[in-house]
Parts: sequence; structure tokens; C-alpha cells
Amino acid sequence: MALKASGNIGELSYPFIFEDSPLCDFEILTDELCTYTGLALSQVTNQEVRESLERLQPKIFHLNGSIRGKCGIFEQDVQELVSEMFYFKEQVHDKGKRFVLPRGIGPVIQLHQCRSLSKKVVRALVLIDKLTNKTIPETLPRFANALANYYFVLTRVLNQDMNIDEPEYTSINYPKPEWIECYVNTSLSEL
Repeated sequence: MALKASGNIGELSYPFIFEDSPLCDFEILTDELCTYTGLALSQVTNQEVRESLERLQPKIFHLNGSIRGKCGIFEQDVQELVSEMFYFKEQVHDKGKRFVLPRGIGPVIQLHQCRSLSKKVVRALVLIDKLTNKTIPETLPRFANALANYYFVLTRVLNQDMNIDEPEYTSINYPKPEWIECYVNTSLSEL
């Protein structure tokens, strides 16, 4: 038996909640990402980070509706997000760390959660592309991937502001790929 709405509008949390498609899962993930972003924003005291998150939050809802509705993430949005990510990356003093263990307090851990959710959003896009007839605008996975990097850099800035140590994580599972050095050592001025 397939689950379906009862017909009572008060018992329906989302119009597409019973849909048998990864599309609804994508929309729920982006809703969760926007919520965690708002939660972190409510606790951030760094004014530049606050303003950046305030500009970003509506774009996450634009991302949310960009498959079922018309695309709301444009090339300019991708470029602005990448530029902001590199802007904040320049503020990190110990840029040589490749990966750090996700630590911090308050908004930092919430932004780490946003980083992880951004990757889940990309994976949801992969499933939508594979399992449906929907065309995925190329800006969507680029924006979602950039979100993961952006949130990571914000955690580094905020932990630095609060003098919280971030132990570097070194994997014993994989050799160090070349792209990591390129990413770690690239600044906005080199793009």
C-alpha cells in the first residue's frame, strides 16, 4: 500500500511529501540546510560572516525550488559564493592545514553540519539526474559543492576568532591527491 495524504490540509507538512521521487528529498535537504544556516547565523558575532550568511540564506531557498520550478541559481551566484569563500580563506592564518577535525562551539559546529548537508544536496542532485527525467541546471551542483567549501572556510575563520585549536586530520586511508595542494595553496588573486 502506498502512503498518501489524508485529504486534511492540517495533516500535510509539504505538498510533495508522499511523492515517490528523490526530488522531494532534495527539497527537504535544502530546507534543512537553510534552517541550520539560520541557526548558525543567530549565533555568529563576526559581522562580515553574519552579512555573508544573510546574503546566502535566501539563495539556499532559491536552490530548493530550482528543479521543480525555474532555476534560481545563476552563474553570478556561483561566482559570488566562490569569491566570498576565497575572501574568507585569505583571513585564515594557518592555511597549510588540509583537513581539520570538525570542532568548535556554537555556530562553528552548526556550520560544519551545513558543510556536510551541502554534500548531501550534491548527492541528491546526482540521484535526481540518474532517476528522473529532470534536467539539472549546471549551476546547481557547482553552487552546492561551493557551499561545502564556503562553510568549511567559515568554520576556520570563526574558530580562529575564538582561539579554538583545530587539529589537522591526516588520513591513513588515502594517499594525498595533487588537487589538495592546489586548493590549499590557491588564493582568489590567483584565479
